[in-house]
Amino acid sequence: MLKSTFTPILSIITTKPTSPKPSKTFTRAFSQSPPTVRKNVSHSPSTTTSPPPQNKLPPVSAYVHLPFCRKRCHYCDFPIVALGSSSPPPPEEDPRILNYTQLICREIEATKLDCHPIRPLETVFFGGGTPSLVPPRLVSDIVEALRLKFGVCLNAEMSMEMDPGTFDAEKLKGLMELGVNRVSLGVQAFQEEILRDCGRAHGVKEIYEAIETVKSCGVENWSVDLISSLPHQTPEMWEESLRLVIEAQPTHVSVYDLQVEQGTKFGVLYTAGEFPLPSEAQSADLYRMASTTLSNAGYNHYEISSYCKVGFECKHNLTYWENKPFYAFGLGSASYVGGVRFSRPRKMKDYMGYVLSLETELVDCCFKELNNPVDAKDDDMAMDVVMLSLRTARGLDLKSFRNAFGDSFVASLCKAYRPYVETGHVVCLDEQRRPVAADEFSSLLLSSSSSKDGGIIEERLAFIRLSDPDGFLLSNELITVAFQAIAP
Repeated sequence: MLKSTFTPILSIITTKPTSPKPSKTFTRAFSQSPPTVRKNVSHSPSTTTSPPPQNKLPPVSAYVHLPFCRKRCHYCDFPIVALGSSSPPPPEEDPRILNYTQLICREIEATKLDCHPIRPLETVFFGGGTPSLVPPRLVSDIVEALRLKFGVCLNAEMSMEMDPGTFDAEKLKGLMELGVNRVSLGVQAFQEEILRDCGRAHGVKEIYEAIETVKSCGVENWSVDLISSLPHQTPEMWEESLRLVIEAQPTHVSVYDLQVEQGTKFGVLYTAGEFPLPSEAQSADLYRMASTTLSNAGYNHYEISSYCKVGFECKHNLTYWENKPFYAFGLGSASYVGGVRFSRPRKMKDYMGYVLSLETELVDCCFKELNNPVDAKDDDMAMDVVMLSLRTARGLDLKSFRNAFGDSFVASLCKAYRPYVETGHVVCLDEQRRPVAADEFSSLLLSSSSSKDGGIIEERLAFIRLSDPDGFLLSNELITVAFQAIAP
């Protein structure tokens, strides 16, 4: 069954069942457990096969990690700094926040750009943690550092994760003046008992106040996050949360399925699939309910965990799904620059050391340790593209994939997916995105295998995607099948 992975790069919530084993590239980029600068580098561009064209371009997106929270939620294993749950939020002069934002600015300023041209940023995402705890004047310092270093487009999408109870209209308007034009509201559930059991610092009252504040301030592009498969969460509760989200009318909804992580309070108290957590089958039913309910309400299910009104996809997250490069700054954040995926240290002392290593030029502009390149393998790169593409409703673009990695990878993938095309979990589409019937797909496979021209399938098929919701529910298994076909 599926487990969704992502809130911009850092906030990863994965699934109960065993996830497919990702490539070394992808694992290192998103593992968030980098011990040292030397060990953080995943790899440099391949010298044998050119990567997809977008990988050669300089990034136009940046993720900034602001790790501060009032307290740690019971399911959270992200790199955070707990400030305390007292209300109101910490004063502007909190030295922990001030020192950290200065460190972020130092990292941005120390980033070397001589290995690629500079392009102004088109998306910026402030993730956490709870970024809305950071005073606007300190956020302003970070935005200014980004503008001076890279430039920021006038119409750039600038997102910020915000929790109920951590901002008011004055703070939100201050952030909007800095360019924040998209809000991701961490609601998670609409039931007091569920929020309390999860260790959330807010209640239902604060949720409604936050929604009203976002609307009254004129934020047109805003999202709500929900988590399913929580302890003691019933289908009726989940249905209520979906209904109340729809009534609130956000332009975007993210639905994550709980992962019980080791080292968290939930990891001590609960075992995945055992009461009071739902079974795998019950979790699948909750996912189907979300897909049906939100789709019927006019939300497009454009990615495994993401739904939006027309035109309101999260542009920043599309950077990830389309395997495009991006900068990242801050504790535990992962970047993808110059063909290198790189995770920063999760511990503050180690992160401070990393920033100092940038300033003293111990690492270069692409975040590789000098004189220590690591070559990427074609199958690693191909697996990254497959994993990311199959999370989306658009699916895998076979023409681009073939151009980047060759006929053999496409043929292997199609052969491996034949049984799943027949069961309806994998859908093949032509150039006009019209479905190709399973029997025609089988015929194309036979013709391709008996022909000297291995491109027969690719001439008819343009995309492969997972069906919604059943294919998405099997995403871990189906991505594993793809990996085994590409790198047996």
